[in-house]
Amino acid sequence: MGYQILSFLLDVAAGLLGGTCLLRLYMQYQRVPFGNPVGRFVFALTDWIVLPLRRILPAVRRVDTASLVAAFLIQLLQVALLWLVAGRPGAWAMLPLLALFELARLVVSALTALVIVYAVLSWVNTDSPMADVVDRLCAPLLRPWRRLIPLVGGIDLSPLAFLVVLQVISIVLASLQASALH
Repeated sequence: MGYQILSFLLDVAAGLLGGTCLLRLYMQYQRVPFGNPVGRFVFALTDWIVLPLRRILPAVRRVDTASLVAAFLIQLLQVALLWLVAGRPGAWAMLPLLALFELARLVVSALTALVIVYAVLSWVNTDSPMADVVDRLCAPLLRPWRRLIPLVGGIDLSPLAFLVVLQVISIVLASLQASALH
C-alpha cells in the first residue's frame, strides 16, 4: 500500500511538472503567446529547470530542447525513485528506456487532457482567456481529423476520434513497456 501511495504521488508531481514542460515546448512550437494566465503558470512552474538547461541545450529550429530534456529528466527521476523504493537490484540501464516510455505516456495523457478541456470549453465558456490558448493548441491536432470526419448534425466528432486514437496509442505503449520489462 505504501508503494502504491508513493507511486501515485510521484506520478501526480512528475505528471504536473513534466506535463508543464511539454506544454511549454508545445506552446513555443505553435508560437502561442505566454502573456496569458496559462503562459504565466507554465513559466512559473518550469523556469527553475528549463532556464539552466537552456544554457547548455540550444533550441533546434522551433523545438525547445531544454523543455523536452527537462520533461525527460523529471520522468527519469520518478522512475529511479520508484526503482529504489521497490528495491530492484541491478538493471539500472533500463531506467532511461522506462523514462522514455513514461514520457510518451505523459504526452498521450497531456494531449488527452488538452482535447477534453477544449471540448468542455467549446460547450460552456468560449470567452475565457484560456479558451483562445486551448483552441490554438488543439486546432493543429484536430485539423487532419476534421478533413476526414464531416460534421454530424452540426456536431464536430473530430475530438472524439482523436481521443480514441490516443487511447489506442496508450494501450500500445503499455504493452510495449510491459514487454521491455520482461
